Amino acid sequence: MAVYTTVSDADLTAFLAQYNSGKLLSFSGISEGIENSNYFVRTTAGQFILTLFEKRVNPAELPYFLDLMVHLHQKGIVCPLPVAGTDGRTLRDLCAKKACLTTFLTGQSVRHITANHCAELGRAMAQMHLAGADYAGDRPNDLSVSGWEKLLAKIGRQADVVENGLYDEIAETLDFLKNNFPSGLPRGVIHADLFPDNVFFEEGKLSGIIDFYFACNDFFAYELAVCLNAWCFDPQTGRFFKDRAEKMFSAYQRIRALTAAEKEALPVLAQGSALRFLLTRTYDWLNRPEKALVTPKNPAEYIKKLRFHRRIKSFAAYGLM
Repeated sequence: MAVYTTVSDADLTAFLAQYNSGKLLSFSGISEGIENSNYFVRTTAGQFILTLFEKRVNPAELPYFLDLMVHLHQKGIVCPLPVAGTDGRTLRDLCAKKACLTTFLTGQSVRHITANHCAELGRAMAQMHLAGADYAGDRPNDLSVSGWEKLLAKIGRQADVVENGLYDEIAETLDFLKNNFPSGLPRGVIHADLFPDNVFFEEGKLSGIIDFYFACNDFFAYELAVCLNAWCFDPQTGRFFKDRAEKMFSAYQRIRALTAAEKEALPVLAQGSALRFLLTRTYDWLNRPEKALVTPKNPAEYIKKLRFHRRIKSFAAYGLM
């Protein structure tokens, strides 16, 4: 989440008039994240999240995300529910951007991750994968191998501003992944951005998942690789916490068992996931908008993770059985 577009009191009041959402009491920008503009909105009818879609989001794909949240909510996955206006539509315009209002989830993202948090994540992830099995929407992952090539072309030698020699290291890794990325693995709907700030907890229990605007159809094991990187490393030192990964994989497999091919592919998928976030963070780091209420994430964290995975020879090193 972030704020790129400033919304005035008058703008929001007119926007809310299209809903049965009560009278506006207060609203404030949310600075976490980097993709869309988000506001916490409080009205006489309750609390909501307002999202204005920016940057990488293709407006034509927005129904995929909104309908997916409705589908998962109906299947018992706790996630925000898009709010329909008096005309029945959940997507409309605000400040020349596409925007939607969603329900507010209670809970908080965790600052100090434990192995038990990772177990909760693994369970919820598997449940979400199964719940999305009959979702009719289909959206390819545009931030997979071909998308990484395009991002690297946009970044170019500027990558060396982040770290000397980084461009060549990324290019070498990308060549490896193009030649070794798996195919034919079990696939379906994945969240694709299950970072700690998108997962809420209450009293140690996972209470909800938010921010589905990278969701797509891809390998389930790729989602596990994303979460391995996001939850099982120290972001400052790059230290790997094997106990967290063991708990995550074990809880996931109690609900959905991984195939032998998925396990074998994990080291390559983990490299791919690390490269994906290294590229997007590098691009955002080098292209920070002026005056936007946004905190870009340092790409250095994912340089360490990428190098770690390049040394891994077997999925067993991750604690996967």
